[in-house]
Amino acid sequence: MSAFSNLPLVIEPADLAERLHAPELILVDLTSAARYAEGHLPGARFVDPKQTQLGQPPAPGLLPPKAQLEALFGALGHRREAVYVVYDDEGGGWAGRFIWLLDVIGHHRYHYLNGGLHAWLAEQRPLSQQVPPAVDGSVVLELDSAPIATREYIESRLGADDLVIWDARSAQEYRGEKVLAARGGHIPDAVNFEWTAGMDAARALRIRGDIAEQLSALGIVPEKEVITHCQTHHRSGFTYLLAKALGYPRVKGYAGSWGEWGNLPDTPIQP
Repeated sequence: MSAFSNLPLVIEPADLAERLHAPELILVDLTSAARYAEGHLPGARFVDPKQTQLGQPPAPGLLPPKAQLEALFGALGHRREAVYVVYDDEGGGWAGRFIWLLDVIGHHRYHYLNGGLHAWLAEQRPLSQQVPPAVDGSVVLELDSAPIATREYIESRLGADDLVIWDARSAQEYRGEKVLAARGGHIPDAVNFEWTAGMDAARALRIRGDIAEQLSALGIVPEKEVITHCQTHHRSGFTYLLAKALGYPRVKGYAGSWGEWGNLPDTPIQP
C-alpha cells in the first residue's frame, strides 16, 4: 500500500514532510530554474513550466507533442506505481497544469501541496540545494482525450444546460477591456472567476476555505460539465485543479484558451 493512500488530492506540508522518503514519490517543482537552484523541497525534481506547453503562437498553451511528453515524464522516472506531488510558488497555476497533464497521460495518482512553496516556507520547513540524480527513463504514453476541451468541442456544446465555461482571466480581459489576442471579450455565457480569487493570501496562498460556496454562487457546480480556460491554460491550471479537488466529475481544460479562441476570425464572442 502506498504511503499516500487515503490522502485527499490537496495535502498539507505536514502530510508531505513525513512521506518525503516514500519510494513511490515523484516530487515535482514547477517554480523557476533560479528559484529551484536557490532552494527547493528535499528530493524535488525541477520541471520548467514551459515544458508543459507547446509554446508556439498564437496558442502557446496547446498540448506538447506526445514525444515531448514522453521525454518529460521519462526524465522524471515515470512509472505506473508512482505518486506525484506537485508544487509551485504562485498558488497553483503551473502545478495545476501539471496535474492536467497527468490526467492527459492517464495517471491519476497525484497530490497538490496546498500553498506550494509559500506554505512550506511559512512553516519553516527545510529546503535543499541538492539535485536528485538524473533518470534516463524511457516511457511510452497513451494520451486520454477526456480531460481536453478543443475549440470544436466547445462550439458543439455552447448553450447546453449542463455546461459551464469557467474563465479564469482577469475581469478586464473577460470584458474585452484588456485585449491579448486579435479580438477581446469572452466565450458566450462563460463565467468569470479570476484564478487568484481562489487563493487565501493570509494562509500562504492555500486554497480558500469557502471556495465551494464561492463557485456554487456563480453556477460553477458539480452537476455541470466544467470547461476552464485562461489565455494559455496556465492560470486555468489552478482552476482545473480546484474543480478536481472539489470532486467535480466532469472537468476539462481548454488548452488553446483565449490565445486560440480570440485569434480566430469566426469563433463566437461576447463583449
